[in-house]
Amino acid sequence: MKRRLFINKVTSSTVLGLTFPLLGFEKTDFKSKKITILHTNDVHSHIDPFSENDPLNPNGGGVIARAKMINLFKKENPNTLVLDAGDVFQGTPYFNFFEGEVELKLMSKMGYNASTLGNHEFDNGLKKLAKSLKHANFSFLNSNYTIINTPLENKIKKYEIYEIDEVKIGVFGLGVELDGLVEKKLYKGIKYLDPVEITQDITQKLKYQYKCDIIICLSHLGYSYNKSEEIMCDLILAKKTKDIDLIIGGHTHTFMDKPVKVKNSDGKDVMINQVGCFGINLGKIDFYLSNNSITEKTSSIKV
Repeated sequence: MKRRLFINKVTSSTVLGLTFPLLGFEKTDFKSKKITILHTNDVHSHIDPFSENDPLNPNGGGVIARAKMINLFKKENPNTLVLDAGDVFQGTPYFNFFEGEVELKLMSKMGYNASTLGNHEFDNGLKKLAKSLKHANFSFLNSNYTIINTPLENKIKKYEIYEIDEVKIGVFGLGVELDGLVEKKLYKGIKYLDPVEITQDITQKLKYQYKCDIIICLSHLGYSYNKSEEIMCDLILAKKTKDIDLIIGGHTHTFMDKPVKVKNSDGKDVMINQVGCFGINLGKIDFYLSNNSITEKTSSIKV
């Protein structure tokens, strides 16, 4: 069974420091459909920009700059999804005082469509996490945590399917092993399941049952761990699975100038991207789809 549409081109860029790029409508095949994916990870409650005296990121980040950038890209291409790869919480007094309410309300106003659960989402325990989720007008996705009979039951989805301009986009989430990262009492009742096995089940359903044209994994597994083949990460996930088009990563705070491509278990390319941390950068991936056979082109633009 084939997908209705095929990816014939992929371009990517990272908006560094959220400075404004010069936007222009690209000349593309009129038969192609363009889907834009904007993404963040590990924002860690950084609502305000860094100070102008910060030695590493002067005036960097902040939700105001990010919101303006998201609106600008959406104006250029209304066929846009905004996604996050986890660790929305913990890192500034905003979380300590408001327990996630501020972060989720602002993400809702910025038009986020989905996020996955990072380990720091559990820092206040399951009951407070479940309570805070009422402030999110977007989905939290996770497929490899068992949440039955916990406060998160019916509040977390395994996957979400978005249909934009007749293009079906399946998005699912994966979380890191919590043991050793989070106190056991804070995630009592949740069990970590093998991401590879879960991914195979989810992607088969998204591709063949729901006929998704693009499949995206929001991963909080981490990009890599010193090339270890024993610790699950995005690189290992990509190599051992199939049918994922894009892995949007988090957890390791990896600043990538451009995505990497990894061969999956079928010998096909999987794109992996991560944009650091603290909301300093915004990732942007453009998919062009048509009825033609698959050919992919990837570029990176520093703005």
